[in-house]
Amino acid sequence: MKYLHTMVRVTDLDASLKFYRDALGLVEVRRTEHEAGRFTLVYLAAPGDEPGPYQPQVELTYNWPDADGKGELYTGGRNFGHIALAVEDIYAACQRLADHGVTILRPPRDGRMAFVRSPDQISIELLQIGAALAPAEPWASMPNTGSW
Repeated sequence: MKYLHTMVRVTDLDASLKFYRDALGLVEVRRTEHEAGRFTLVYLAAPGDEPGPYQPQVELTYNWPDADGKGELYTGGRNFGHIALAVEDIYAACQRLADHGVTILRPPRDGRMAFVRSPDQISIELLQIGAALAPAEPWASMPNTGSW
């Protein structure tokens, strides 16, 4: 058995790609348009995980709006917690996200863990690879914001 992907429904594909690809740094590995079913699938992987069909990925599912331009609204269930990603430098990853306008909901005060949310409010956990980094500003004194 091999873990393949987590599917996330998104309401705005462009905003979601700006978050997952541009701010978070995932790489688009495949995209398919399904005219008959009126949806688009975009698969993203962590840098270095993109080759091969059996690398863990995030699948963004965008259901096209109806003829009136209205799309489906999604609400999160408490049974889904978050997507976790390991990063080489938690502070650099959080700074990149902040530079793209993403609010750091749970800053990496401990040099080990942070949380942000996607445009569709999917919780993303960032974990430092290896030992925690030494506490550093502005992260060490930054308060939590909202919920993650």
